[in-house]
Amino acid sequence: LEISSLSENDILVLRLDLTDRSSHEAATNSVLKHFGKIDVLVNNGGRSQRSLFVDTNLDVYNAIIELNYLGTISLTKHVLNHMIQRKKGKIVTVSSVMGIMGAPLATGYCASKHALQGFFNSLRTELTDYPEISIIQICPGPVQSQIIQNVFTENLAKSLENSGDQSHKMPTDRCARLTLVSVANDVKEAWISDHPYLAVCYLWQYAPTWAWWLMNRMGKKRIQNFKSGIDADASYSR
Repeated sequence: LEISSLSENDILVLRLDLTDRSSHEAATNSVLKHFGKIDVLVNNGGRSQRSLFVDTNLDVYNAIIELNYLGTISLTKHVLNHMIQRKKGKIVTVSSVMGIMGAPLATGYCASKHALQGFFNSLRTELTDYPEISIIQICPGPVQSQIIQNVFTENLAKSLENSGDQSHKMPTDRCARLTLVSVANDVKEAWISDHPYLAVCYLWQYAPTWAWWLMNRMGKKRIQNFKSGIDADASYSR
C-alpha cells in the first residue's frame, strides 16, 4: 500500500489451512465475493522432508500427501469451477525438481510432487475445450527460503535440529521473478534452478539410465552431508 497505487479494497488476506479441505469452498467464495473473479491461483503451500525411509513413520507420509497433494487439488477444484464458468484463468502450481527426479532423504516429498506433476499434466488434457485456462507447473531447485527449517522429519513431533547454511541456493527474488515470467508466458512447465541441479533435470528427462547412476553417487554424499549437520545439497555448489 505504501509503494503502489493499490487501495485497501485491492488486498484481501485470508487464513487458510490446506489440510482443512472442508474450508476451501468458503475461502474461494470469500475471494469471489470481494473481487468478483479469480484470474490466477498460485498453489504454493507445502512442506519438504529430511529423513530416511527406514527411519520414518508412515504417519509422516500420510501428512505429506494430505498437505502437499490433496490440499492443493482440493483448493484447485473449487477455483477451477469458477474459471470454467468464465472460460479463463491460470492455475499455477509450485512443484519441484523433485517432481522430475528422485533423491534420498525426500521419498515422501518426491512422491507428493510426482503426484502433482501427474495430476496437473492429466488435468490439462481434460481442459482442451478451455484454451484460455492455463495449467502451469513451476519446478524450482534449491531456493533460499524457510522450507528447510520447516521440513518433515522421521516423526511428526520432531523438527529439524540443524538446517545448515542456505546461502549457496538460488536467491528468493530471482526464483520469484522467473516464476512470474513463466506465468506471464503460459509456460506449461518451468525448471527454475542453478546448476548442477538443472543439468540433472535434463539427465532425468533425456538419459534416465545415466541419471540413476549419477544420483546413486550424489545421493550417498547427500546423506553424508545430512548426517554431518550441514545442508544436504551444500557440497554440489562448491
